[in-house]
Amino acid sequence: MTGDLPPTRHVVVMGVSGAGKTTVAQGVAALTGLTFAEADEFHSEANVTRMRAGVPLDDDARWPWLRALADWMADRHRDGVSTVLACSALRRTYRDVLRQGPPGVDFVHLDGPTEVIRERMSLRAGHYMPASLLDSQTATLEPLWPDEEGVVLDLRLSTPELIDAAVERLGLPVREVPSTVSAVAPERQP
Repeated sequence: MTGDLPPTRHVVVMGVSGAGKTTVAQGVAALTGLTFAEADEFHSEANVTRMRAGVPLDDDARWPWLRALADWMADRHRDGVSTVLACSALRRTYRDVLRQGPPGVDFVHLDGPTEVIRERMSLRAGHYMPASLLDSQTATLEPLWPDEEGVVLDLRLSTPELIDAAVERLGLPVREVPSTVSAVAPERQP
């Protein structure tokens, strides 16, 4: 039965909090038509409460969250729907759980200087992840291993450059954008 499923693509835009994962993932979704999800929305209320209080999550709190994300991608795959997910995916073991969802998950690691990320976080309003947890996330981060499918992008690039680079380097198909959408979508080079 698996052979009857239409081919799908699944992308996880990863990195520490404040790297720009959500913005880039939403841009990739707008440009390609992949279905977007924000991993933060899958956290339990207990996880959100911990993070708001500046307490880093431990693995016991992360495993159910990661399994829910893998299940979400697998469910979309079974429906023939491609996805793009904004998710920290800081450790190899976390990415391994995400890869247990659909076949073939590509990662886009937004990487760059901690001081740039810290400055961005200080300008964010209304996000539950305090800048104080950045050091914890940076210490936890494991870059993509050579056998992991994905690309590393410099988060100091502009948002349109990051989106274009992710789409191009992963070979994602670009959809036709209706003229009403192109007025608000980032300008694209032909």
